Amino acid sequence: MEMKLRLLKLPSFVGHHEEVGQRAEKGGWGFNRYLDELAEIELEERKRRRIERLLKASDLPSDKTLATLDQSRLPAAVKRQVPTLCEGGFVERAENLLAFGLTGRGKTHLLSAIGHELVQRGYRVVFVAAFRLVQRLLAAKRELKLEAELRRLDAVDALIIDDVGYIQQDREEMEVLFTLLAERYERRSVLITSNLVFSQWDRIFKDPMTTACAIDRVVHHATILELTGLSYRNEAAKKRNGARGGQAGEKTAKETEA
Repeated sequence: MEMKLRLLKLPSFVGHHEEVGQRAEKGGWGFNRYLDELAEIELEERKRRRIERLLKASDLPSDKTLATLDQSRLPAAVKRQVPTLCEGGFVERAENLLAFGLTGRGKTHLLSAIGHELVQRGYRVVFVAAFRLVQRLLAAKRELKLEAELRRLDAVDALIIDDVGYIQQDREEMEVLFTLLAERYERRSVLITSNLVFSQWDRIFKDPMTTACAIDRVVHHATILELTGLSYRNEAAKKRNGARGGQAGEKTAKETEA
């Protein structure tokens, strides 16, 4: 029987049928309940394996999850939106999510955390730094494979493009990025982090008309999150320096006493 179950690609049936059978005998289950229990285990295991595959393919930072996100530091308006965004309705509607703020305000962590939650709900997510994505598209264009690369990315439900403001910004890079945004418009979701507000996006796209068209496509169906406050990294550095200073002070005091 195990061989037949393997051929049917039912590994959880193979691994659990004896243990569930023993429980069925002790509990006096009918055959339908026995099969239902095994089918439930099989479905749960398939879901778990699929999520593992999706998470591995996502390239999401493993440490930037909802559990490690300090939501007390988020602006109140942003904090209220996080639970709804994690449910993924905006992905179903092919809407975009944009996080703006100066360096160190937690943009990447926030969108990564939302990305992790989307994966848990079965969405295909890919996290990529903007400069890496642009280089990938440029390489595909040089090899006359840009259309194929765009089709591959089209299979992604939510594409997280991190640090859009740091692209080198030559004309070729502007063109492939604009092409990607245009291809996904009203069809697939894009999640973007940027330290540049829209009025500064001419630094990315150079040409005013292209800049306006890019912003129009990104913003048309979008939720915008503005992250303010102090830099996480600066505060962490101050704490580290303060701790070192305190340790140095204690050491000096002890040496003086000696």
